[in-house]
Amino acid sequence: MRKTILTVAAFCMLVTTGISANETISDVNLNVSALPVEVSSFCKAIMQGDVETVKKLIELGEDVNEKSLGMAPVHFAARYNQAEILKLLIEHGANFKRRSDQGYTAKKYAEMSNATEALAVLETAMKK
Repeated sequence: MRKTILTVAAFCMLVTTGISANETISDVNLNVSALPVEVSSFCKAIMQGDVETVKKLIELGEDVNEKSLGMAPVHFAARYNQAEILKLLIEHGANFKRRSDQGYTAKKYAEMSNATEALAVLETAMKK
C-alpha cells in the first residue's frame, strides 16, 4: 500500500512540475549548488601533511590564499597541526589572520584542534 501511495505521489509531482522523459538535459533547470563539492587537491595535500606536494604546487603557482570549502590553506594546516606546511604557506604570503567562511582564524582552528605545534608557528608569525 505504501509503495502505491509513494508511486502515485511521485507521479503527481512529475506531472505538476512539467518534467517529462522526452526533455533534454538542457531543457531542465539544474541546481549546480546542490552538486557535491570536494576540497581542493592543494588543501588535501596540506591535510595529509604532504610537504613535497605542497611545495611543488606552490612552485607551479598555486594561490596560497584561495579558499576551499570556505577555508584558506592556512586554516587546513592549523586544523590538522601541519606546522611545517603552515610555515611554508606563511613564507609564501599566506594571510594567517584571514577568517574562514565560518568566522574562524587559523589560530582559532589550531586552538579548537589542540594543534600545539601549529599554534606555536602562528604565535611566532604574529610577533613579527
